[in-house]
Amino acid sequence: MGLFLRTVAVAMLLPVVAQAALPQRRLAPAEIADLPAQGGGPGTSGMAGVTTTVLAGDPTQPGAYSVRLYVPAHTVIQAHSHRDDRAAVVVSGLWRFGYGAVDERAALKALPPGSFYTEPAGQPHFARTGDQAVTVVISGFGPTDTAYVDANNDPNRSHP
Repeated sequence: MGLFLRTVAVAMLLPVVAQAALPQRRLAPAEIADLPAQGGGPGTSGMAGVTTTVLAGDPTQPGAYSVRLYVPAHTVIQAHSHRDDRAAVVVSGLWRFGYGAVDERAALKALPPGSFYTEPAGQPHFARTGDQAVTVVISGFGPTDTAYVDANNDPNRSHP
C-alpha cells in the first residue's frame, strides 16, 4: 500500500479508534476474502448484489467498526443517510458519489481507487457504479443504520 493510502487509512481510523479501542487484527487480502459476506447489512443500501464484510467491530452495536462494501456494476443507490459519522476509502473501481436529497448526476464526483470521502451523520448522499464493480472500506462508530430520503426507494421496505 502506498504512502498516500496508508496516510488516508490512518487519518480515517484515528477519530474512530480514539472513541473506543478495537482489538488487534491483521488481515491480508486472502484472509478478508475468506470472511463471511452478507447481502446488504447494517448501514448499507440493501440493494441487490451489494455485499458487506465486517472487518472490525460490529456495526449494529455501540463502538468502532469497519466494513468492506462490494457494489456490483450498474448499481444506483438512491439518496439516504446514516445516523453515525462515517469515513471511507475507495479500494477498487470508479465510485460516483454525491451529497444531497436527490440523486442528481451533476452532483456526482468520480472517485477512483485511493479516494477518500465522508458520510456525515444525517446528511443525505447517493452513489452509483458504471461498467465496473466498486469496493469501498467504510469506518464509523455504531450503531449505524440506513434511512432513505424517499422510503419508496428503500429495497428493504415491505411493499403491500
